[in-house]
Amino acid sequence: MFKFKIWHNRTILYLKGLTSAPTSPLFSLHFCTNTSDSPSFAVSYLIHNFGFSPQFANKLCSTYSVKFKTAQKPDSVLSFFRNQGFSDSQIHNIIAKVPSLLSCDPIKRVLPKFQFFLSKGASNSDIVNLVSKNPVVLSYSLKNRLVPNYELAYRFLKSPKETISCTISNSAFFGKSNVPHNIRLLMENGVKDLNITRLLQTRCRAFQPHDLLKLVEELKELGFNPSKSTFGVALHAKTTVTKTRWKEKVDAFKKWGWSDQDIVEAFRTQPNCMLVSVEKINLFMSFWVNQLGWDAMALVKGSSVFTLSLEKRIIPRAQVVQYLLKKGLRKKTASVIFPFVVPEKRFLDMFVKRFEESSYLLKLYGKNSNLHAPGTKPACHD
Repeated sequence: MFKFKIWHNRTILYLKGLTSAPTSPLFSLHFCTNTSDSPSFAVSYLIHNFGFSPQFANKLCSTYSVKFKTAQKPDSVLSFFRNQGFSDSQIHNIIAKVPSLLSCDPIKRVLPKFQFFLSKGASNSDIVNLVSKNPVVLSYSLKNRLVPNYELAYRFLKSPKETISCTISNSAFFGKSNVPHNIRLLMENGVKDLNITRLLQTRCRAFQPHDLLKLVEELKELGFNPSKSTFGVALHAKTTVTKTRWKEKVDAFKKWGWSDQDIVEAFRTQPNCMLVSVEKINLFMSFWVNQLGWDAMALVKGSSVFTLSLEKRIIPRAQVVQYLLKKGLRKKTASVIFPFVVPEKRFLDMFVKRFEESSYLLKLYGKNSNLHAPGTKPACHD
């Protein structure tokens, strides 16, 4: 496997590496050695070496001020990335997003960033993965952006491996200059370190809004406690779902008789309910109301069920619950939500095994049900 090199006499060693670098069928390292005072040389280079259209190549050069007079510097950049293990398609994607790299000295601008991540425990493939997913990361200052943001994430994650994993899966984390400010803002508003850690691990986008303080105040007014884990989930929902999509979900709930206050209560009970698709909301409600004949209002305080699988959880258990209600083995006043949210073992103990009809209930629970999600066919079992 190729190892990243620490270049002491970087000019001599790097030029040696260039002379031995293999050529690529996609990229030519010797496109042209002529000089030109116009940007047309850079445009031609992009067209012939990357297959960009003349229009796109012109746009890249004008937008990013891409200018070079010979092929020497861009050729050295291509060799550098190829030597680091990047494929031609990955290099193509990188240059399409950050064409200014073709005018840089990769030893000064790019290599130190690779070395930094290596020093933190990243592997060669980790770095290739990170840069391929978000090439713009190479545009950021190592000293002023990458190092501080990495150290900030490490403060909460407390593990080089987890921090590297976070930076790869949330590479835009480095690209937002307001991230450190927003993390401090959350801390000042009572968000516990554990909640910030969870957000870093799974919901990094929550740190990116420019109006984060406004969102925090809004959630507080809705009754969310910043010290509770549900606050982080609610913040994730508010920063992930667009206003248009949010309204569509609100309208979907209203279609089934919920009021604005009902929706607020459901969101407060289980913020994840607003991360469910409009399609699933309607399928779930249709099944609950039209097939089971149950009240949609029961779901306001039991909104967590929207996050469960219809086919794997709700429908099989509904078969059992309906039988128990029909036979008078479960009180009609009992919680209709509870049987769906308990773990599997507890469900079997409480709603199947404790009854004389346990063998039948177990068979009923496991066999093909006549109940199925609207618009779908019942699952077949042998």
